[in-house]
Amino acid sequence: MIGIVIPAHNEEELLDGCLAAARISATHPTLLLEPVRIVVVLDACTDDSAAVARRHHVDIEYVDAMNVGHARAHGAQRMLAGGARWLAFTDADTLVAPDWLTTQLALRADAVCGTVGVADWREHPRHVWEKFRSEYCDRDGHGHIHGANFGISAEAYLRCGGFKPLSCHEDVDLVRALQATGAAIAWSAAPRVTTSARLASKSRGGFGDTLRSWAQPVSIERGYP
Repeated sequence: MIGIVIPAHNEEELLDGCLAAARISATHPTLLLEPVRIVVVLDACTDDSAAVARRHHVDIEYVDAMNVGHARAHGAQRMLAGGARWLAFTDADTLVAPDWLTTQLALRADAVCGTVGVADWREHPRHVWEKFRSEYCDRDGHGHIHGANFGISAEAYLRCGGFKPLSCHEDVDLVRALQATGAAIAWSAAPRVTTSARLASKSRGGFGDTLRSWAQPVSIERGYP
């Protein structure tokens, strides 16, 4: 079984599209009918995210941590308990490609770090998306780490200790732990996702905060994390 883990905090506006895309990926014909389970970990939600998730008939877990690392770890544990051999992680503001899962698995690595694309830059000044397009490395060997596009075998996840309850950079911490174990990591641009560039990002210190900082003149020269 393959498990998809999606943490969410008050994501009623974007969660429907996220889950629709994840369900398409979960039924890709090259998976050869291998079961795929999707779990949405609702973290301290006060909106209608739960109702959106229920419409998609996915597994739902509730936590009250306001901590994305905790939410990812909780969802991972749920999938591992159900027998998952592979864990795929994305975010509630992200759309995965139809072949997202099959592309991760085809890389035959212990873990896969994918890149992100952005479809809508309307909330940002022109220099922000120009900086992203000129500096962001969207090719194999990129070196970026995104919780919105990450996959890992169950064995490698358990061996490195899994996600820690960090409020940001929990994905970076996990990859560093993987590297310490000598895991084979594919830094690939093949698994595709499109993520939000919204100003009202939910995770402090993450992708959205980076883009917002670029909009400030004093921060224009900051590099991408």
